[in-house]
Amino acid sequence: MPAMLIADDNRQIVSVLKEYAKKEGFDITVAYDGQEALDQAKTMTFDMILLDVMMPGIDGFEVCREIRKQSNVPIIMITARGEDFERIMGLDIGADDYIVKPFSPGEVMARVRAILRRISQTNDTKAQIFTHKNLLVNLDEYITEINGIRIPLTKKETELLWTMGTNKNKVFTRDNLLDSLWGFDYLGDTRTVDSHIKRLRAKLDKVPHDEWEIKTIWGVGYKFEVTP
Repeated sequence: MPAMLIADDNRQIVSVLKEYAKKEGFDITVAYDGQEALDQAKTMTFDMILLDVMMPGIDGFEVCREIRKQSNVPIIMITARGEDFERIMGLDIGADDYIVKPFSPGEVMARVRAILRRISQTNDTKAQIFTHKNLLVNLDEYITEINGIRIPLTKKETELLWTMGTNKNKVFTRDNLLDSLWGFDYLGDTRTVDSHIKRLRAKLDKVPHDEWEIKTIWGVGYKFEVTP
């Protein structure tokens, strides 16, 4: 039975999400503050985490950062506020999705299913290591290296690089990347892709890579361009 951690200081929200998740077949663990959520995540193995941002003690952003140091478990962040900078921050530190209160529990479960489908499709792919010249991307362990130097990418940055790198010279529109990596039901916009590409480039450019680059195709999108 898949396991889910629901972390929120609002007990009514936890109760509702718990009932819906049980119907989806999850074994549920709950936490009502950030420290409790972090302790549970460090001592137990979960297939999905629903994580509130504003919790007593340690906030959800910090909990997500700490979890990402040791695990790539899918995380959906939940908040009462929907400012763009908060959504971008949540995704940048490794969250897989972001949902704003008030929400439909059914929508949350739909997003859970969508994320797990994408993970299942990724795991079914035989080749999980991509190399080109001095670049190595290991999608099994979410490791990226250039000339043997580890590049500290987030989960989504790694997936962006993998998606484009394994399709050399193919142009991806922003909508292509948004649908592929965030899902058709993601409510954000293409600025999410632009911000992730910007941060990805800044990290990759710290180590020389003259034989390839992530190139902007103006008015269209991006591609992993191999230099002749």
